[in-house]
Amino acid sequence: MPASSATASRSLYAEKVNPQWSRLLDVLQMNVRYRRCSGAVLTTADGRSILDFLSGYCVHNTGHNHPAIVAALKAELDSDGPAMLQSHAPDLAGELASRLVTRAGGALDRAFFCSSGSEGIEAAIKFSRAATGRAALLYAEGSFHGLTCGALSLMSDRFWKEGFGPLLPGTEAVPFGDLKALAKRLATRNFAAYIAEPIQSEAGVRLPDRSYWREVQRWCRRYGTLLVLDEVQTGLHRTGPFLAAHRYGIEPDMVVLAKALSGGLIPSGALLTTGRVSDQVYSSIGRALIHTSTFSENGLAMRAGLATLDVLESERLGERAERLGTLLRRSLREALSGYEMVQEIRGEGLLTGIVFTAPQQLRLRAAFEAFRRIHPAMFGQVLVMRLFRNHNILTQICGNNFMVLKANPPLVATEAQILAFVEAVRQVVENAHTSITFWSEALGMAQRLLNV
Repeated sequence: MPASSATASRSLYAEKVNPQWSRLLDVLQMNVRYRRCSGAVLTTADGRSILDFLSGYCVHNTGHNHPAIVAALKAELDSDGPAMLQSHAPDLAGELASRLVTRAGGALDRAFFCSSGSEGIEAAIKFSRAATGRAALLYAEGSFHGLTCGALSLMSDRFWKEGFGPLLPGTEAVPFGDLKALAKRLATRNFAAYIAEPIQSEAGVRLPDRSYWREVQRWCRRYGTLLVLDEVQTGLHRTGPFLAAHRYGIEPDMVVLAKALSGGLIPSGALLTTGRVSDQVYSSIGRALIHTSTFSENGLAMRAGLATLDVLESERLGERAERLGTLLRRSLREALSGYEMVQEIRGEGLLTGIVFTAPQQLRLRAAFEAFRRIHPAMFGQVLVMRLFRNHNILTQICGNNFMVLKANPPLVATEAQILAFVEAVRQVVENAHTSITFWSEALGMAQRLLNV
């Protein structure tokens, strides 16, 4: 695309789509055009090679534009087959459902297909109410389930909810990891479901105690509450196993999948359920279409899902996530030990968080507090900007915990790319601890942000 056309397109986005997003990217010096994306590398229009350690918030488990998935989609388009008839039972949907529930295991036996994780959560809300005859819902504090009204009703962070009016009644939060608080609420027998992430990604990659989920499952079954796991970010081998639930040895009643399900190329999601739950929803011929979605079983999404599973399995990306995740966290701990603002490195597989904390040294504390007064995300965004601008690394801070930096590369990343990321982070952290320029330049950026 000629430079003039590219400039015009960018201007149109700013004018007609989301002007504030464009302005924020400009301030962060991240508003670049990408020409080619492959594996874990993003190539910009001006020739920069950016290493992707965000993966579209865990969308690109198989890497960007995996050739096998691209080829499968091209073949599906060339076949002129039924893509969206809305009046037949698609073979591809049956094949994908069978493979998904087989890999998920336990009593999961059915799949409802949709177009996103948020839509999967909405389905889980309806299905749990239909299956139990109860209306109330429990969720974990700090969770992130999506930005539709039902999903927002299961999130405690006020930022995402302000300005959108009343949400679903009858939803209650319990602290993540607090079995006593959960058991107390479950004992009321009021709740249709406990809906939670097995590992809280946006809350800062928060991991529960090893025994937590087994106890949660026991309490849910005792009191007739369905256990629904949001594996939108943790599923499809992101943490090593096919589901993070497998890591904890539990069998949920429902699982929500999305993001990586179609190789990052087609919107796709799935709610996996037990046969008992599904039969309570689709309880008669008259209710055969009681819950559906226009694009839910379209041919391209189903083909992409099948091809994605092929890649995950043939390239053994779950094992790769385990091995590279161990290397990543070990290397980060070694590289960042001794820096007072680095509190912890935590995660499973290639879902990792670098946890920062306020400095104790007075010379650093004053600048840090100035950042916090401007905006609580200020310090984290400066780290993100520095990594992108100075080291060609794309990542981001967690949406519900601005002091945690994500390290979530595609599962196809190489050891060399893992170590390059570690060195880049080390240099940025070293700069934050030793350079006055780091803080003065960032305060200037903060001033620009205030004017956005």
